Amino acid sequence: MSAHCMLTGRQPGFGNNISHSHRRTPRRFDPNIQSKRYWLPSEGRNVRLRLSTKGIKTVDTIGVEAAVARIRARGVKV
Repeated sequence: MSAHCMLTGRQPGFGNNISHSHRRTPRRFDPNIQSKRYWLPSEGRNVRLRLSTKGIKTVDTIGVEAAVARIRARGVKV
């Protein structure tokens, strides 16, 4: 799944576009996913994470080590 946050698990939501005449057509609400590179000091390498903007703020708060530990606990390979 491409529009998926590795840390928070946010994924697309689905709904309808509603026109002026009230016809409904399917649409998709994608999360704001960014690819961001972080230095992981414990492994001495960079890791590239696909995070939502809320996930980026979470990494800034808890730190990259704790964030990678949470991602690995969810079973995602980093």
